[in-house]
Amino acid sequence: MTAPLYGYGIFGENTSLLLAVILGIFFGLFLERGGLGNPHKLTGVFYFTDFTVPKVMFTAILVAASGLYLLSDLKLLDISRVWIVPAFFWPQIMGGILFGAGFVLSGYCPGTAITGLASGRLDALVAMTGIGAGSLIFAVLYPYIEGFYVSSAMGSITLPRLLKINHWIVIVLLYVFAAGMFYLMERFEKRS
Repeated sequence: MTAPLYGYGIFGENTSLLLAVILGIFFGLFLERGGLGNPHKLTGVFYFTDFTVPKVMFTAILVAASGLYLLSDLKLLDISRVWIVPAFFWPQIMGGILFGAGFVLSGYCPGTAITGLASGRLDALVAMTGIGAGSLIFAVLYPYIEGFYVSSAMGSITLPRLLKINHWIVIVLLYVFAAGMFYLMERFEKRS
């Protein structure tokens, strides 16, 4: 998040770490104020009772993608300096399944677990303990699963590069998909 400012030497490592803490506190505050520290709201999407989480996540994705590419097109941001997590197709599919199972069982993801704990929810502490235990088990098992972990490497790929089309076409398609998804979710929520 601070890469362009840090990378250009506008501020140093200590300021970058301080900004990360401040932004993290505000992120947690906004999660809590939005009700996303509540496991019932978080898992509501799996039970088709509350679609707040996909609405918030999709809105964040659309705003971030639009902002990043707009700043890049205006030459205010060198998008090549923005780090993109390398894709490993099958390992990340498996990780998504495990993450989703943990999400459904606990009602929390790592960020919302910390938010829930800060709100005084003891079930969030249990979720954080599970996340820590899972991370430790992964570290112990890593030498045995490393081959799978690094399989199907795709590099730092994005949808526009993968599909070989302009980034604005992908963003417009995402907006259309989101609009349809939001419409259907609103209709479903009103029916329930």
